[in-house]
Amino acid sequence: MAADSEPESEVFEITDFTTASEWERFISKVEEVLNDWKLIGNSLGKPLEKGIFTSGIWEEKSDEISFADFRFSVTHHYLVQESTDKDGKDELLEDVIPQSMQDLLCMNNDFPPRAHCLVRWYGLREFVVIAPAAHSDAVLSESKCNLLLSSVSIALGNTGCQVPLFVQIHHKWRRMYVGECQGPGVRTDFEMVHLRKVPNQYTHLSGLLDIFKSKIGCPLTPLPPVSIAIRFTYVLQDWQQYFWPQQPPDIDALVGGEVGGLEFGKLPFGACEDPISELHLATTWPHLTEGIIVDNDVYSDLDPLQAPHWSVRVRKADNPQCLLGDFVTEFFKICRRKESTDEILGRSTFEEEGREIADITHALSKLTEPAPVPIHKLSVSNMVHTAKKKIRKHRGVEESPLNNDVLNTILLFLFPDAASEKPVDGTSSTDNSNPPSESEDYNLYNQFKSAPSDSLTYKLALCLCMINFYHGGLKGVAHLWQEFVLEMRFRWENNFLIPGLASGPPDLRCCLLHQKLQMLNCCIERKKARDEGKKTSTSDNVTNTWSVDARKTGDQLGPDNLNDADKEKGEMGKSWDSWSDSEEEFFECLSDTEELKGNGQDSGKKGAPKEMANLKPEGRLHQHGKLTLLHNGEPLYIPVTQAANPGCFLEDFVRWYSPRDYIEEEVIDEKGNVVLKGELSARMKIPSNMWVEAWETAKPIPARRQRRLFDDTREAEKVLHYLAIQKPADLARHLLPCVIHAAVLKVKEEESLENISSVKKIIKQIISHSSKVLHFPNPEDKKLEEIIHQITNVEAIIARARSLKAKFGTEKCEQEEEKEDLERFVNCLLEQPEVLVSGAGRGHAGRIIHKLFVNAQRAAAMAPPEEELKRMGIPEERRQNSVSDFPPPAGRELILRATVPRPAPYSKALPQRMYSVLTKEDFRLAGAFSSDTSFF
Repeated sequence: MAADSEPESEVFEITDFTTASEWERFISKVEEVLNDWKLIGNSLGKPLEKGIFTSGIWEEKSDEISFADFRFSVTHHYLVQESTDKDGKDELLEDVIPQSMQDLLCMNNDFPPRAHCLVRWYGLREFVVIAPAAHSDAVLSESKCNLLLSSVSIALGNTGCQVPLFVQIHHKWRRMYVGECQGPGVRTDFEMVHLRKVPNQYTHLSGLLDIFKSKIGCPLTPLPPVSIAIRFTYVLQDWQQYFWPQQPPDIDALVGGEVGGLEFGKLPFGACEDPISELHLATTWPHLTEGIIVDNDVYSDLDPLQAPHWSVRVRKADNPQCLLGDFVTEFFKICRRKESTDEILGRSTFEEEGREIADITHALSKLTEPAPVPIHKLSVSNMVHTAKKKIRKHRGVEESPLNNDVLNTILLFLFPDAASEKPVDGTSSTDNSNPPSESEDYNLYNQFKSAPSDSLTYKLALCLCMINFYHGGLKGVAHLWQEFVLEMRFRWENNFLIPGLASGPPDLRCCLLHQKLQMLNCCIERKKARDEGKKTSTSDNVTNTWSVDARKTGDQLGPDNLNDADKEKGEMGKSWDSWSDSEEEFFECLSDTEELKGNGQDSGKKGAPKEMANLKPEGRLHQHGKLTLLHNGEPLYIPVTQAANPGCFLEDFVRWYSPRDYIEEEVIDEKGNVVLKGELSARMKIPSNMWVEAWETAKPIPARRQRRLFDDTREAEKVLHYLAIQKPADLARHLLPCVIHAAVLKVKEEESLENISSVKKIIKQIISHSSKVLHFPNPEDKKLEEIIHQITNVEAIIARARSLKAKFGTEKCEQEEEKEDLERFVNCLLEQPEVLVSGAGRGHAGRIIHKLFVNAQRAAAMAPPEEELKRMGIPEERRQNSVSDFPPPAGRELILRATVPRPAPYSKALPQRMYSVLTKEDFRLAGAFSSDTSFF
């Protein structure tokens, strides 16, 4: 038993010897793919609608197979259509020819403007292509071509597939295909001829008809009529008097400092060259029959003016140079530079001479001398002034990257308040050219994380963009930035608010640089208010309050103390004007603090003896009703800052700040009088109470002498330092969202003048894309380039619209209806691959196109234009005979169709089709010839 079971446990390899060769394996793979895609049997669809090949949706699916070690890709191309009812399929007769054979005769989609080449040549709605998978591979030998065609024929016969199957042969650039379609008792062979040089006898209709008839080999006499469709294409390249309307910028005027047509703060727009390079006019005769038309080597009836159908397409210039796109692109290039501002402008500009260095080294030693040191001479502004003098000394004015006139123009644009003697205190500037702040365009800065379009940051970005493009490039950018930082320093030191910035805290929806400038403005505002408050409080609030208190409590203080107070009051008023921010820290020295703490808090705990009265009240707002201090009976004042009520206790503070935590109740004292007795609430008496601890540890000093919670000096210096260390690349990164924001606004503004629906959609896509990309801290360069490329594309489309409107003279139309038709025609040219000309050569647009060709022909023949001939009084006959209206056609396309029996007179009548295209260096014949295979 064991011996019998052993062979059962072994695994034998089963080899299928039915597919003996590589050729047969290849055929089976083709059949397998056709079965997987369910391309078996006849699937009749609806009749093809006119124009469906261009307007419909084409889809494809691919797979890979191999013939030995040679790989092929199999691709199924098909037009997406609604499926027909299955009940209808069952009722189909067996002898109905395949759908693709019926499509060969359909005339609704001849010469589609945009389609696969096999669709254009054969009018098919569905087909399968087998081509070498690698782009460089090609099937060149005739034997291999025949082997592949045989494989296709066998696979179609085995599977019953009625979809045409093509094989690509020769080099791919030649677009050579052979193929086959099989049905019940019928077969169509797809053949092709491709030549560089055109035989003379085949340059006209009569010669092509001879080829078609000989290829059909119809045994019937007379031959059934041949249906003909003809299209001639004429190319217009020379527009002559229709010059490109874009005016180039005046570079000399810009360099000279005159802003001219390009104002600072406004981006340029438009193409520098004509974005429309060619106009292609296709004249079509869709339904002709043999014998009606004559076209041979001697004479032709095919006059383009008499063609019933005209259609036009425009060829766009490849990557036309656009001003806005160049501006943004050049600014984006700064982001990749590595140099610092010092390296760009030259380190020698900041070098000091030996004598001046010696002077600065002795500056610290002078601080120890008994004589008072003039602090203002060591201020940063003085050092900046000295540095600027050295810049001018080492680098002449003529060597500066920026011309002085240009620089002054920019600075006045950025800081309009500098034009007056005293800068305006307003923190925002308005411009009539900017959109209102409620509009959607204005609020784009929220999405782009840039800055409002009326802000200083936004204007700075535009100025740097123009400087980079017209006035010195990277050096000019570094120079302007240096001047900008110096201006910021000057405004901080002199308490001048920065214009063009919204008041309040930094707006986190804006770019970081804008937030920094807003922070600096907050510091200036705080410093300015503090300095003004010192002067006013010295002369008014403190003095008057102290004098009143001194008179009220003169019996406690005495005349000596009053005199001392007056002295200190005078000294205090004098010192506040000259205090620097660093001197405010002087009041936090240990000796002063401890002395004040001892005089205030310790004495307060002991019952406020006479020493407490020596504290001077400061920072009083006004008296709090009739409340008095509990221990010394002084009126309770509402404080602006601490220490407004010398001698007060925690209970006094609570009575003002949180009255509910001070509980008062009536009690009878020893003498029997009803008196009010107050005490802190239960929560205030909890051990380690936060209120009690804060009261005991707080210093009884005015807030102006305390360390500030918001130290505007330190924050301002941090901002100024941050600005000073920015490289041009960092600066460009900060401001690029503003530049993109400005470019989108410019594109929207220009599009509104043209009203192009496709551009509106693209702009929405740009805004959506930009809002996603720019919200990241460091956007990828590739994504930024995509945004800039999209903006440039929109600019080119608008430039094309303007070019076409100028060429077709839409503004010159006297009748409103004709003007609307022309504008609609121009918009269609931009959005559609090919546009039908209403009325052909006799319509309004057709007459303009005809005139364009006539003028171009006369210019090529060096003949006077037609207007000149009219003015000279030359008769119309002579004008017409002098020069032809149209050049020779650049392309000739013909489609010949017939339904004839093949190969015998008694065979089924089947569709025959031949497509021909003739250009200057290319001749192609694509034939589809059907035959009855029932008895052959």
